Amino acid sequence: MKPAPFDYVRPGSLGEALQALAGHAEAKVLAGGQSLVPLLSMRLAAPAVLVDINALPDLDHVRVDAAGVRIGALARHARVLADPDVARVQPLVTQALANVAHATIRNRGTTVGSLVHADAAAEMPMILRLLEGSVDVVGPSGRRTIAAEDLYVGPLESSLHHDEIAVEAFFPALPANTGVAFAEIARRHGDYAMVGVAAVVTVEGDQITSAKAGYLSVSDVPVVVDLTETLQQGGDPGETALALLEPETDIHATAEYRAHLVRVLTARVLTAAVENAQERV
Repeated sequence: MKPAPFDYVRPGSLGEALQALAGHAEAKVLAGGQSLVPLLSMRLAAPAVLVDINALPDLDHVRVDAAGVRIGALARHARVLADPDVARVQPLVTQALANVAHATIRNRGTTVGSLVHADAAAEMPMILRLLEGSVDVVGPSGRRTIAAEDLYVGPLESSLHHDEIAVEAFFPALPANTGVAFAEIARRHGDYAMVGVAAVVTVEGDQITSAKAGYLSVSDVPVVVDLTETLQQGGDPGETALALLEPETDIHATAEYRAHLVRVLTARVLTAAVENAQERV
């Protein structure tokens, strides 16, 4: 199937891009296109105007410091994945990106694009939510920062306004005494996961002081569950998580199988995250 007809503009500055968006309520931003183009081809999206931001300057950066990782809107997954400083400062970003689709997709797809596409089956929105990161957007009123907890408002729906452009994502650095882990199960390598789970755990000696897990492909939006009390009291973290999740049946998996994966992967990633935290003490 071919996309519905649309106008195409390739602005040379952020101001021109914002002007193009402001003039068309049905305009869409094109960066890597790995999420948008398939929707166009299947006519699940039919924008009147496509605003290609690939010519905008200074948006392909990956900057790492003691505070965390900042990723520009045009930085490709592959570049972020290959950056050793990203892996050192926030290894969960690297672990998750290694599971994003195939190398061909990672070479073109952008991390920020994946974040604002707001697909609850994608890895990076859940990681941003779990790490309590944020996305900076620019619109007619200037620049603003959207916390991850406020970014995802529904299936494939973010809180960006139609005339705003996401320009940068921020992932906080991993603190001392804190470990991370990630795991997902897919039918085939590179497919969307049937269930994916990531964990962030902080320890003091042999005691767990904080434990959170994030879930993808389970609910309509990325979900984070605080499992600290459950682990401290010797409870079942998988069951605690399921009480707050809504696994559903689709063509990929039944709700019962997704619930089973939640139980298995939650235990797996928490164990790995605790071990990682103890190594970092």
